[in-house]
Amino acid sequence: MTNNTETLSIDAAETLLAKALQGQGAAPDAARSVARALAAAEAEGQSGHGFSRLADYAAQLKTGKVNPDAQPRCTAVFETVLRVDAQNGFAYPALDLAIEKGAEVAGRLGCVSVAITRSHHCGALSVQVEKIARAGLIGIMVANTPGGIAPWGASKPVFGTNPIAFSAPRADGPPLVIDLSLSRVARGKVMHARKTGQSIPEGWALDADGNPTTDPEAALAGTMVPIGGAKGTALALMVEILAAVTTGAQFSAGMSSFFKADGPPPGTGQFLLMMKPADQAGFADRLEALLGEIAGLPGTRLPGERRLASLAQAREHGIDVPKQYLQEARQLAGGVA
Repeated sequence: MTNNTETLSIDAAETLLAKALQGQGAAPDAARSVARALAAAEAEGQSGHGFSRLADYAAQLKTGKVNPDAQPRCTAVFETVLRVDAQNGFAYPALDLAIEKGAEVAGRLGCVSVAITRSHHCGALSVQVEKIARAGLIGIMVANTPGGIAPWGASKPVFGTNPIAFSAPRADGPPLVIDLSLSRVARGKVMHARKTGQSIPEGWALDADGNPTTDPEAALAGTMVPIGGAKGTALALMVEILAAVTTGAQFSAGMSSFFKADGPPPGTGQFLLMMKPADQAGFADRLEALLGEIAGLPGTRLPGERRLASLAQAREHGIDVPKQYLQEARQLAGGVA
């Protein structure tokens, strides 16, 4: 804890977030689902997907950009292809339903794809794919987001930062979880910098004229720098096809902002694959052999190790939350302590 932060347990963070969302009109079940996801992201060290999102979510509830009465619906298109309509509500209840229904089908039939449409900001994908791995399944998840990356050689933001996540169950210990944005850093980090009055490192983003910038306001009005140059924008196109074309969701280029209360619902899409290893015991042994070989090399670490360290710290000592975000949350919750 510092002079600018206050430490809360994960449970206390969830309770406060849920009360704040209910105070702004969210249904209790939806508020709890959102609160769990935001608190989990904060515990992982992903502050751009935690408390920093609350004020924007609350404002969008008030304007109707997020449907407070949404009830996600799941339908089977084919036996192993499911579709979830998030009803322009929060993404998290739709993801809860998608993973619950999808894990049941994959556990029974071996694999399933789930397309989520008319959705919203889905936060840290790591939080979601870990649930899939804990059900004994390999998980892949992609999502499209409001335009933030230009096709290589262009300046118009056609793609979002379009994250990709992967998870695999391990025989002992927590699942392997990989979560990455296709921009050099997640756009939520730029938004967090703007809200806390910080500059951003050069190399994260370009302004509207295509020039490098350290000003988060200019970055949010411009584009994010993709990972891997042209290869990053090719991956963003792949995600756009899966998360928007396949699901029937809004394209990134025409999607309204996750950060503003005005405008229509963003109508974003998420796409999930869940697969049961054909030989579960053999898969577990081979995965451990591969990961052990990587971990045994000098100077290396497995993906997700920092995330696991943050989670362990949060579970033992709590989450350090900026006081300005806690003040906002308590005001939205009606002054709760």
